[in-house]
Amino acid sequence: MKSYWSLFWTFVKVSAFTIGGGMAMVAVVRDILVVKRKWMTDDEFMDILAISQALPGLLAVNTAIFIGYRLMGTRGSIAATLGSVLPPFVIILAIAMLFSGYKDNAVVEAVFKGIRPAVVALIAVPTIQMALKQKWNWFYGILAIATMLLIALLKVSPIYIILVVGVIAVAVAKYREGRQ
Repeated sequence: MKSYWSLFWTFVKVSAFTIGGGMAMVAVVRDILVVKRKWMTDDEFMDILAISQALPGLLAVNTAIFIGYRLMGTRGSIAATLGSVLPPFVIILAIAMLFSGYKDNAVVEAVFKGIRPAVVALIAVPTIQMALKQKWNWFYGILAIATMLLIALLKVSPIYIILVVGVIAVAVAKYREGRQ
């Protein structure tokens, strides 16, 4: 059953137990909201994720805002956002107070190095899952490959790519609209 408390608590749990921020939590949020609770469809989730990534700010917060609003309006947006930001705030505060003297400790460094591969997997898995669920055609495939190459090899800012792709998408939509 959807309630402000359940929405808040869902984002508290996700935010507290996913290390790596926004992209690392995508798979967990999707699993809870789409697969287990069926509060939204995969398409709705991917639309929210796309908008959240395109906007400035933290992906986790943007996603919480949009999901909360989609599910329960403005109050849902507030509940989801508070649930998303409260655990990291408390954790960072505790780390700052307790571990500031341990930053050069070999054990602490080893723990963080050990966490890195898990974070990479948490980012890669939902990316691959979402790509496989898309209705790809040659245009989208070329666009995805060109985007990866521009960012990885030519160090083009993703902001410019988003702007150019946005213009291309509007042009393609207008072209298709004109043909019909």
